[in-house]
Amino acid sequence: MTAVTDQDNGNGNGDSNGGGSGKAAGDTSGRSRDGRWDDGLIARRAAAAEADEAGEAAPRAPAEDDAEPQVEAYVPSGGPLPPRLDALRELVGLSRARLDRDTLAEAGRVLDEAAARQRLSSRHTVIAVAGATGSGKSTLFNALAGAPISDTGLRRPTTSQPIACSWTDGAAGLLDRLAVPGRLRRRPHPGPAAFDEALQGLVLVDLPDHDSAATEHRDQVDRVLALVDAVIWVVDPEKYADAALHERYLRPLAGHAEVTFVVLNQTDRLPGEAADLVLDDLRRLLDEDGIALGEHGEPGATVMSLSALTGDGVPELREMVGRFVQDRTAATRRLSADIDAAAARLRPVYVAEGRPGLGERAREEFTDRLAEAVGAAAAGQAAEREWRRNAGRACGTPWLRLWRWYENRGLPGSLDRMGQALTPPEEELTARQRVEQAVRIVADDAADGLPGPWAQAVREAAFNGAKGLPEALDELAVKAGAPGASKRGGGTEAGQAATPLGAPLGGRPAKPPRPKWWPAAVLAQVSMTLLQIFGGLWLVGQIIGVLEPGLVTPALIMLAGVVGGPLVEWSCAAAIRGPARRYGQDAERRLREAAAGCGRARVLDPVAAELVRYREVRERYVTVTEFSTTGR
Repeated sequence: MTAVTDQDNGNGNGDSNGGGSGKAAGDTSGRSRDGRWDDGLIARRAAAAEADEAGEAAPRAPAEDDAEPQVEAYVPSGGPLPPRLDALRELVGLSRARLDRDTLAEAGRVLDEAAARQRLSSRHTVIAVAGATGSGKSTLFNALAGAPISDTGLRRPTTSQPIACSWTDGAAGLLDRLAVPGRLRRRPHPGPAAFDEALQGLVLVDLPDHDSAATEHRDQVDRVLALVDAVIWVVDPEKYADAALHERYLRPLAGHAEVTFVVLNQTDRLPGEAADLVLDDLRRLLDEDGIALGEHGEPGATVMSLSALTGDGVPELREMVGRFVQDRTAATRRLSADIDAAAARLRPVYVAEGRPGLGERAREEFTDRLAEAVGAAAAGQAAEREWRRNAGRACGTPWLRLWRWYENRGLPGSLDRMGQALTPPEEELTARQRVEQAVRIVADDAADGLPGPWAQAVREAAFNGAKGLPEALDELAVKAGAPGASKRGGGTEAGQAATPLGAPLGGRPAKPPRPKWWPAAVLAQVSMTLLQIFGGLWLVGQIIGVLEPGLVTPALIMLAGVVGGPLVEWSCAAAIRGPARRYGQDAERRLREAAAGCGRARVLDPVAAELVRYREVRERYVTVTEFSTTGR
């Protein structure tokens, strides 16, 4: 029988590139009386007319002009594929700024191919027949089609381009996607195979040899295998264990087991029980490749043996293919397996080890390091000393205040103050290093366990946000009057001596407030001073003879003033100890909170944003892999 084409090649000769030739069909498929090939629409109509005239009900193959269009695009369904595709699309979109193009290339290809396949017919199932040189795949292709469509013979390679056979109309878009030229598109010859209801919707494609010496043949095989809905691998007893087949195709496509048929051909060449032994060994190799075998009703690859030359086992394969085609889920299974494969490749860049993130402990340690760099503790101590100093000025004895005034009389230009104002370069460098170390530690803590690209993104967010952080902290320290703070762009560092609190920070007064009892203490100290003066003048008056002698009373009055002054000062010092400590702690807390807010805005928030982005893509990745049909 000759093959029937559904379109000619544009020059009217219907050349099949070796398929359906007169040599293959013998006298039954020669030329018509006018010298044209009998494989076109006119020939079919003429044959039908002759059959009607002869009173015979000749079987009639479906023709293009009298068959209803059978193109039916995919419609949204409640299955897992649409949400997985949506999640994969969102995953790629969210990851473009963090992952390189090569990493996302396979996922992008799967999305493009899924969109292209879903725009085409869902009533057709495209199955490729692939195999090595001399495996008999073209013979099996012809046996399934019921016609010698593809050339067979001893010349290698026999098949140089993909040849397609479609059982029903409406597959033109699918074949265009496979780039099968019009002259190589066939229809089965009217007969049992053509009118098999189970095969309606089948598009069978015979591929070139995957191990062909011609590079372009192998390229065509790789291209078509990435587009078809299913594949029938044809192996022979000599090459079924070929490493090129298993390592290049079967092992990488292990996740596509449900749309894979593995057929051991040429069993007629094996004596006795050898065919069963070879088939068992083939199953063992497939199991080592990771291909699930569909045995005992379980999903997986179909493995069987047959002889395409003798026809032994071909009806069983045709029946299996028919059930597979009528199920109409091959395209969905193929796309789902493609998503699984793409997700498996992306796993190293989305799945983290452990539970990465910024915990409370890491945040507190970061705040502690910034507070240390900004000199918060020293600022609190300076504020406490300032409170005590003000209390000493107000409640201290006049003689002690006079002595302190003498010590501080050179305040504007004293060498001591100049030494306090100038921070040594070593200290300045240490402050910047402390800030950088704090940023580096918190970035490493946040990135710990993250996949490489996301860990790098977290570190970059931390380091980019930390630019200018030492200067910002230095400005905070200057506003707070932190000892040794200097706006020279080198960061902050606590000095040894305390300076008065400067401009307000967070609403805190520039000078420590005085408690309500301070006026009473000042009045008491003034009274003690007046007693000293009064007693002293009384004694002087007695000495010079102005007053009557009597040393006891003025001496006691003067002694009361001398003893009472330090006693009042000591009492005030004891009374201000608690308020001064609280005031210093409040100053430290305020500066610490200001430094923490600066570090949070510049470092922690950008890092947290990157972690949120990672969690979003991780959720999308989980959605992509949640309904995996291959368990990968």
